[in-house]
Amino acid sequence: MDEREDFTPTNIAQRKAVALKYEAERDNAPRVIAKGRGHVAEHILETAQKNAVPVYKDKTLVNMLMALEIDREVPPELYKAIAEVMAYVYKMDKSHGQAETARRIAAQRRRSLF
Repeated sequence: MDEREDFTPTNIAQRKAVALKYEAERDNAPRVIAKGRGHVAEHILETAQKNAVPVYKDKTLVNMLMALEIDREVPPELYKAIAEVMAYVYKMDKSHGQAETARRIAAQRRRSLF
């Protein structure tokens, strides 16, 4: 989750980010696994990008999640908002998977032509 898109030095210091994780066999709801401001937020976002983890931008939601302790499950009153995040991530994963499958098929076809 990311609060801002502006990358000026002043705004980087004010930037906030929260990372969530959900393990269906272990968790009742997604858990906060990382959160921070400024350079910590930048590190969270860079890590997400390096690992192809989708980033969902919602200033209000990130502010509410910042109030939670690390390793705490998201409370029921935020389930609707988190469901929207999970739907977004599902769409991103699905479109990424379809693009990856198309690339793999194209690569196989190119190999079979030579």
